[in-house]
Amino acid sequence: MSVIDRLRVLRVSSPLVRPFVTNVRRTDTLDVVLIEATDSDGRRGWGEAAISWRVTGESPASVAEVVAGPFSDVVLGIDAAAADAGERLAGVVWGNAAARSAMECALVDLAAQARGVPLHVALAEGEGAFSSSAPSLRIRTDMTLSAGGPDDLAAQAAEHVAAGFRCLKTKVSAQTDALAGLRAVRAAVGEGIALRVDANQAWDAATAIAVIRSCEDAGLGLDLVEQPVAAGDLDGLARVAAAVQTPIMADESVRTAADVRAVAERGAAQIVNIKLAKTGGPAEARRAALAAREHGLDVVFGCMMESAVGVTAAAHLAAALSPEETHDLDAALWLSRSPVVGGARSAADQLELGDVVGIGVAGLDPEADAEVLFDIRAGVRA
Repeated sequence: MSVIDRLRVLRVSSPLVRPFVTNVRRTDTLDVVLIEATDSDGRRGWGEAAISWRVTGESPASVAEVVAGPFSDVVLGIDAAAADAGERLAGVVWGNAAARSAMECALVDLAAQARGVPLHVALAEGEGAFSSSAPSLRIRTDMTLSAGGPDDLAAQAAEHVAAGFRCLKTKVSAQTDALAGLRAVRAAVGEGIALRVDANQAWDAATAIAVIRSCEDAGLGLDLVEQPVAAGDLDGLARVAAAVQTPIMADESVRTAADVRAVAERGAAQIVNIKLAKTGGPAEARRAALAAREHGLDVVFGCMMESAVGVTAAAHLAAALSPEETHDLDAALWLSRSPVVGGARSAADQLELGDVVGIGVAGLDPEADAEVLFDIRAGVRA
C-alpha cells in the first residue's frame, strides 16, 4: 500500500496579463498558493488555495499553518488511494475553506492517480449522479471583462470574441454606468455572443431591478446577472429574481449545499455558481451541485483568481457533473505564465482535460520562483 508521506505548501507570485478589476478590488498579480502531497511511490497530488481576504479570509501564511498542524496530523500516513478525502478533512478545522479545498484536491488527485483514472472519472462516480451526459474531455468557459468604461469594455469584448470566445462575462461596479457599458459591448460583438453580467454585490435590490430592467428594455439579451446584491441579502436577491425576466445567478450567497437549498427555497436565483474555494473542496461542491439540481436550479462551476491547478480541478468537476454548460473557468488565462507544467489546455473558449491520470499536473514549472512555506516528510519539518 502506498501512503502519503510528504506535504508541502508553495507560494508563487504570478503577474497577470492585464489588471483584474471588479466592484470590490483591482489586482495586477496573483499569489498562487499550492499544496503538494507526495506518496511513498513518488506520485504527487496538487491542490490550490485561492487567497482572498474578502471571500475566504485566508492568507498564504494561514494556509501553511493549517497544513502544518491539523491537516498533517490526519493526512500523513494514510492510504494514497483512499477515496474518502472529504470525510477525513470534515470537522478537522472550522472555516479555512480554500485551504481545505486545496488539501482535498491534492488527496483526490493522488487517489485518482493511484487508480490510473482521470479525476473527472472518479468525481462522476457514486450515488446521486445527476448529469445524463458522460464525463467529457473538454468543457466550455466564458471570458471575463474587467469593470471599466464603455470604450474599454467594447475593446476587451472585441478582442476576446476575435480569440474565439462565444460567452462574455462583464464585471460592473457601483461606480460605472452598467447600461452604457453593456450597450457598448453588445454593439461591439453583435447578437450571436452570450453576454453575462457580474455585479459582485454592487447594488441594493431596487437599484439592481432598475438596472436589469433597463437592460431588458434596451434589448441587450443578457444570459444572466450574477450576484446583484449583498451575499447575505437573500430576501433582496429574491425580490430581484421575481421582478426581472433575466435569470439571476447566486455566487457569493452560496458556499454549501445548505446555502443552495436556502436560495432555492426563497426563489432567490435560477442558477448557482459553485466554486471549490467557497465550498471547501470537491465533496461539498458535488453535494451543492446535486442540491441545486434537486431543486431545479442550473449549475455553473466557477473559480476565483486561480492558476491552472485550481482551474483544472474545477474543470474536472464540471466535466464530471455538468459537461453541457458554459462554465466560468477563465482565471488561469489571466496569468502571464503558469506556475506548473500540465493541467487543462485552452483552445479558444474550451478547456481540454486531455488523456491524463488525476488532474494531469506534472509539477512546478522549472522556472517558477516558488517559495516553500512548509515542508514535512517522515517527521522532518523544513
